[in-house]
Amino acid sequence: MGRTNLFEHPPYFRIEVPLNARLAEIEHLKLLVAKLRRAQFGRRSERLGALSGQLDLALNTTKDVGSEGANEAAMAAMAATATLADLIPIDAAPRHPGRNRLPDHLPRSREEHLPANTHCGSDCPQCGGALKRLGEDVSEELEYIPARFRVVRHVRPKFACGRCETIVQAPAPSRAIMGGLPGPGLLAHVLTAKYCDHLPLYRQSVIYAREGVRLERSTLADWVASSADLLDPLVQALSRYVRAGEKIHADDTPLPVLAPGRGRTRTGRLWVYVRDDRPAADTAAPAVWFAYSPNRRGAHPQQHLRDFSGIVQADAFAGFDALFAGGQMQEAGCWAHVRRKFFDLVRAHDSPIAKEALVRIGALYAVEAAVRGAPPPIRCEARQMRARPLLDELHTWLDTQSRRVPRKSGLGAAIRYALNHWRALVRYAGDGRIEIDNNAAERALRAVAVGRKNYLFAGSDAGGERAAVIYSLIGSAKLNGLDPQAYLREVLGRIADHPINRIEELLPWNIARTTVVREAD
Repeated sequence: MGRTNLFEHPPYFRIEVPLNARLAEIEHLKLLVAKLRRAQFGRRSERLGALSGQLDLALNTTKDVGSEGANEAAMAAMAATATLADLIPIDAAPRHPGRNRLPDHLPRSREEHLPANTHCGSDCPQCGGALKRLGEDVSEELEYIPARFRVVRHVRPKFACGRCETIVQAPAPSRAIMGGLPGPGLLAHVLTAKYCDHLPLYRQSVIYAREGVRLERSTLADWVASSADLLDPLVQALSRYVRAGEKIHADDTPLPVLAPGRGRTRTGRLWVYVRDDRPAADTAAPAVWFAYSPNRRGAHPQQHLRDFSGIVQADAFAGFDALFAGGQMQEAGCWAHVRRKFFDLVRAHDSPIAKEALVRIGALYAVEAAVRGAPPPIRCEARQMRARPLLDELHTWLDTQSRRVPRKSGLGAAIRYALNHWRALVRYAGDGRIEIDNNAAERALRAVAVGRKNYLFAGSDAGGERAAVIYSLIGSAKLNGLDPQAYLREVLGRIADHPINRIEELLPWNIARTTVVREAD
């Protein structure tokens, strides 16, 4: 019996994979590559207008895979509710910004330029006649004076009584950092530069050195730590305010944290909670509260929102599920997350079904654009009349497509995501307080996303907690239309002497009121 050549029997070494499974896996991998490329290099906009040139294709090609009635309903809804900005490509929009007028509050200096060897009242260089001023041409030039350090010397004279030898002297003024070198303006600048303008401390140290002031990075880090400790009671008051509302936008984002002795970083989380009901005509001040945790366990949002009762608008993160188990909180979904999944498929595969999904979701957003800023009853009525039929048709259409596309494909996953979370996604249609998406929380996280690209990681869990403190105050100041640096300078200049039982007076909206009153006086 001769030796068997194993290479002549490929069936023993080859696993037959169905063609459909292979194609599905290829499409899935292509989608992952497209997502990574877009995240690294692509534009972040997901506006439906970018696909306007293909709307007809999206609706016509779906005659083979969907119902014509649903297509006609979607087209009618788009025609009735979409604005011109929704239907033209972003790049095709006219852009004629012109030159902005320079702000009136800027100080102005006058430099007068006279003709050579000529001044008012002198003789004409041509005929010798007397010159008279006819008028003047005025143009403005914007100039920049670099920021400069200055030293404030606090002098406290001593006085002695000649009769009883009593010595009288004013008490030493309070400082944000007891016995420390920096004033509130410098501290506010360092904090704003790091957490708002995304300048790491080592870069700030180099910038200050150009001004002849040597401030080591370790010194700046100590200032940040001391400032965060001083501001922590104010952030606790801010968190109580955010949780006192009827609705909270919640989300989280990773924050790399240095792992000492391991030569690498681990992943912490920054959780964000936003109270902003201005789109529903609420006059309560908007606010954002950040909290840090060393991991992404669901126990953290449960701890953060233990005293909250109301609506939590978030993505479908499983860690939030325990919040809704007892009925104390109701879940509201995010249509932006649904839309993003189909948008990625259009970018990766030019999928006609994904295009039609974007058109249908765009019709829902067109309804929202018409009622933004209206009171909850009006928003609810408009949604019931205009958005509810679109939602019902969209659910039917998605259910039909789910039986036609491969379950393991990217398109199948996007459709299942929408259907699995349908109850939370449509809750907004019956409650005028709820938004169609969770973009309020995502906007609040932008500063973190840009910042970690510059400072790369937090030095420790304590660094993550300090970042949460400063991000909370800067984000809330921006939501209330305040300059973050001016706000922090005001707070740091007052908080050391401020009564702890009146700490709410230093919240951004209250600072804005007191500043206006003080300026009026």
